[in-house]
Amino acid sequence: MSDPNLGRLLSKRYQLQELIGTGAMGRVYRAKDILLGGVPVAVKFLALSIQNEKMRLQERFEREAKTCALLGQKSIHIVRVMDYGVDENNTPYYVMEYLQGQGLNTLVRKQHLALARFLSMARQICLGLQCAHNGILVDGIICPIIHRDIKPSNMLVIQDPSFGELVKVLDFGIAKLLLSDGDHTKFYLGTLAYSSPEQMEGKELDNRSDIYSMGVMMFEMLTGKMPLVPSSHSFGAWYKVHQYQLPRTFAEVAPTLQIPKEVEDLVMSCLAKAASSRPQSISDILEVLAAAEQQDNTPKIAQDTPPQSKAVIVHTEPEPKTKTHLRVTPSNNDIFQFLSWPQNKPIADIVFPQPIHIKGETLLALWIMLPQEEIQKRLVSTRYNQFLFISIPHPMLLWITVIYNRKHGPKWLPYYLDLKTIFGQEIIRLLRHTGYYRLLFFARESPSRCAHVLLSSVAPGQCERLKQWVQTGDIMASSADPQLSKSLLKTEYEKIKPQILAKLETMDTDSPFDLSG
Repeated sequence: MSDPNLGRLLSKRYQLQELIGTGAMGRVYRAKDILLGGVPVAVKFLALSIQNEKMRLQERFEREAKTCALLGQKSIHIVRVMDYGVDENNTPYYVMEYLQGQGLNTLVRKQHLALARFLSMARQICLGLQCAHNGILVDGIICPIIHRDIKPSNMLVIQDPSFGELVKVLDFGIAKLLLSDGDHTKFYLGTLAYSSPEQMEGKELDNRSDIYSMGVMMFEMLTGKMPLVPSSHSFGAWYKVHQYQLPRTFAEVAPTLQIPKEVEDLVMSCLAKAASSRPQSISDILEVLAAAEQQDNTPKIAQDTPPQSKAVIVHTEPEPKTKTHLRVTPSNNDIFQFLSWPQNKPIADIVFPQPIHIKGETLLALWIMLPQEEIQKRLVSTRYNQFLFISIPHPMLLWITVIYNRKHGPKWLPYYLDLKTIFGQEIIRLLRHTGYYRLLFFARESPSRCAHVLLSSVAPGQCERLKQWVQTGDIMASSADPQLSKSLLKTEYEKIKPQILAKLETMDTDSPFDLSG
């Protein structure tokens, strides 16, 4: 029997096209947003009906939906809710971003995760949870949000050969909304295998209930097995194991598994029966995961952000210039030395890219203003560049240049390029096409003339990535304020600074700023 919803136009805007998921919480359809020219979205109908007389419940739904929408804007690791409403049958629905990926349950079912992959995924999930637990400001009030149904099938893993993995948490706030309906109050809501002891008892929940569920899920991610095994799958059997049965140990279920003891201890502490014996906040978990990631030497493709959000941020392979003394030719130097600081730029410590047109050729330059003393300190320097890219929520690239002198340390020269702008795209195309750029140094004390010139090349692998990224930026639709992507990149930038500096400090050759042939 065909689904009567297929082809239906919801709210005169969303045309339902395909049923893509069903569950206790409701049904999910792929749809297209007619108003936005057919952009794909996901529409979730919740498993409850709001009767006309239940205005209080409708207000509650709208408040919960508004909170979830704000939550998705704040964290890259929470699925973004773009619209919500109640249809003609009094059934509430969410309209969410349409994402193609796999449920974490599918991945875990195939095999347990390697340590590096586990740490990255667990940290991303925790960042989403931390954002929710910290609360969202709604109508002047901070509203903490407890998920209540943390499990692998509520984690969507988005795979991309260029961008690595991004994990998003689904269904925030929906369990609480269902519980607010009078027809559901006498029923247990959640997933038996992942529910905390206090949730099984029907008690009021706080963030530590999600932490227990996270512990169950982390155990499963690492071992492929569950920490608790009931005699049957009835509510009573699950209630008994969550309340009284000690969880199985890692040695018991996966004797050959090698993971850091602090990670094992973390997972087991999350599984404590008493909420007071578990980590008291997601921040405590993040601290252990971050430390374990630092110690793990496995290369990480996708990085994330802070105590807020760290999205799919892609690093190029950096190429420090250690042995090669790159010199600018005398003929070109004569030209550059007579360049003046642009009149539309302030006399201040800033950096920005700007092409230079010379004899029919377009050359890319990074214009830098510093105090004369700062420039003098790095007349002999090692050059280094690296690029960070984020596609979601807004395509943005961070171009990092470092000028390092062993005695005086590094001078960091970062610049953000919005890849939805013509300027940003042109700069990246020029950068990857030429494979090098010049650094033009101007002293604040005498901006009328270029003080020094340095040439920096870009590794072929980096150029290839730049090509991919500018194409991605061109075709991707922005889903948020560009400042959010900039903030995520900035957090990642601060995190990798010590790693870059450690590499620079191991180098035995500084190369000179040189204006002579």
